[in-house]
Amino acid sequence: MANHYFQFKQFTVQQEHCAMKVCTDACLFGAWVAAQIKTDSLVATNESILDIGTGTGLLSLMLAQQIITTIDAIEIDAAAAKQAAENFNAASFKPNIQVMHANAKEYSAEKKYAFIISNPPFFENDLMSGNTKKNLALHSTELTLENLVNIIANNLNITGSFALLIPYFRKDYLIALALKNGFHLLRDLSVKQTPKHAFFRSCLVFGRTIKTPLFEEIIIQNNGVYTEQFSALLQPYYLAL
Repeated sequence: MANHYFQFKQFTVQQEHCAMKVCTDACLFGAWVAAQIKTDSLVATNESILDIGTGTGLLSLMLAQQIITTIDAIEIDAAAAKQAAENFNAASFKPNIQVMHANAKEYSAEKKYAFIISNPPFFENDLMSGNTKKNLALHSTELTLENLVNIIANNLNITGSFALLIPYFRKDYLIALALKNGFHLLRDLSVKQTPKHAFFRSCLVFGRTIKTPLFEEIIIQNNGVYTEQFSALLQPYYLAL
């Protein structure tokens, strides 16, 4: 199989044998979350971030490029975890990231995290393919949103926050699920591909403190060109911007 890679300004994401590929919405999510962590000072230099389901390590690398902290990255698929470790080691900067080949449902660290990020499996009760690795990456029979929120509750410190990327149509379900577990919506970014498309992704930040949520919208492209808002977020990462 030929190598597949995506070249960013300070790192390359290799994905030779992995089902979860780099996609524009994941890049947008990583850039937006990094900006929120810096703007709201959500992570101190002596605190840590947990990346659940890191895949080939994209989100961890994006955060590490912008934030000086320790990141623990969990990945259930052995090949993806190995690829993530190689990507971390090959970055032009020196990210302080530890990758762990583990099942997030069985993970419980001695320390608690200041921030948790995840781009979880999107699909529940949908038709699955015959590719086991692809099913693990895309479907949530192994890690449902309910599982994920429970894992976050067990590993997040009392003042911590977490961010998830999910399909737009599942946003209300996640907000209700988070509230049931004592988490409140802090930030909500709704994403469109173009002005003519409906919203298709939600980037959400939650915490245990009750605050008035901040709502934003972003369009990725207009007339085949990246919008100014998208370009501003991704400029620190994309070679072409």
